[in-house]
Amino acid sequence: MMENEQTKKLVSYANGPSLEEINGTVTVPQSGNFWKNLVAFSGPGALVAVGYMDPGNWITSIGGGAKYGYLLMSVILVSSLIAMLLQYMAAKLGIVTHMDLAQATRKFTGRKLGVVLWIVTELAIMATDIAEVIGGAIALNLLFGIPLLMGVVLTIFDVLLLLVLTRLGFRKIEAIVMTLILVILVVFLYEVIIAQPYMPDVLKGLIPQKQVLHHGELTMALGIVGATVMPHNLYLGSSISQSRKYNRNDEEQIANALRFSTWDSNIQLSAAFFVNCLLLILGSALFFGHGDELGTFSALYNALQDSSIAGAVASPVLSTLFAVALLASGQNSTITGTLTGQVVMEGFINMKIPTWARRIITRGLSVIPVLVCTIYFGANEQALDNLLIYSQVFLSLALPISMIPLVYFTSSEKIMGKRFKNNKLVAGLGWGCTIILTLLNIELIIETCAQFF
Repeated sequence: MMENEQTKKLVSYANGPSLEEINGTVTVPQSGNFWKNLVAFSGPGALVAVGYMDPGNWITSIGGGAKYGYLLMSVILVSSLIAMLLQYMAAKLGIVTHMDLAQATRKFTGRKLGVVLWIVTELAIMATDIAEVIGGAIALNLLFGIPLLMGVVLTIFDVLLLLVLTRLGFRKIEAIVMTLILVILVVFLYEVIIAQPYMPDVLKGLIPQKQVLHHGELTMALGIVGATVMPHNLYLGSSISQSRKYNRNDEEQIANALRFSTWDSNIQLSAAFFVNCLLLILGSALFFGHGDELGTFSALYNALQDSSIAGAVASPVLSTLFAVALLASGQNSTITGTLTGQVVMEGFINMKIPTWARRIITRGLSVIPVLVCTIYFGANEQALDNLLIYSQVFLSLALPISMIPLVYFTSSEKIMGKRFKNNKLVAGLGWGCTIILTLLNIELIIETCAQFF
């Protein structure tokens, strides 16, 4: 009997608003002042932007610069524009229908298919978590000399950090995430300024060129796209866009919420674009010609203090700042990954468990393959980085499962209403991006598997 009571407390039925504990909790001004509204609606975009600058992006962006100079800047630009379009749709779905993407998918597809999609999405979240575990463990090793195996185990205890944050309130979580993003931005901006890149070449790289379609360049470009546009962000964006408090029966207030949520999302994703550009610029300015030597985080860390590779600007300060930014990126992704896990579990299977339990289960399952890999290969970082690559490949598989229903739902007048459904241009761009990204991700999977077999 006692066991049943404890189970009831741990697992409960969820069929209410998305992330009920934060839904509609942040007050926004009723006045029409643009700047007051922008400040009030700012925050959710930062949590979404974190996924576009997590440790999974670092190797591809810096490696792309080291191998091909500024050529792939245009790929980062296109990926960021696609991300802005998809996150606009995700926010619109949440604000207009009051459902997140998981809830909408479950409602319009049925229970059995909903469970299958839930399992795939949970695996995608775990794949994202693997990148966070690896990035965090390597950062701890670089900064404090903690062995990789112990670092992997220590990442489990970030649940304590999350427990503290959840008690502070959602607005405080948004502020902390934005602060960590600022740390990452400042670190790489400083390092790029020190590297003194040739700006005309940087700007030229933003213009797409045919050379990107060559075999080697295309493989790296696909890696950048695959590491940038991730499925879990669509679920998170559709949920936390509902955190603001306004009259949800008033079309004008709904339109206002959508407007400022879009501003917030685009501003934060622009910051993510800037960070990814800085990573590629850093790789090109300091490491061009040494691309094959920089396949791991440790190799990048060591190269930043090696004058034979990075030139006269190399110093221990640059490498230490790199490791600090890596740790900040991992912690940021931990916060958003936990929230996303809660969204998909409640939305797809109507099951709610406490945040700490959710975090322990997800992180525990994610740590297992990393621990096995670390022990089997004797704490070889190259093996961990290969595992990280495989996790990004799985994310590529899961992406269409999120994109297709998102574009379909937001283009439906029956679901969104005549005023808020996607117009023909947005719908066309959405379907075009879905088809292109699906084909590119299939190509990425083929190219990646070919490297290991």
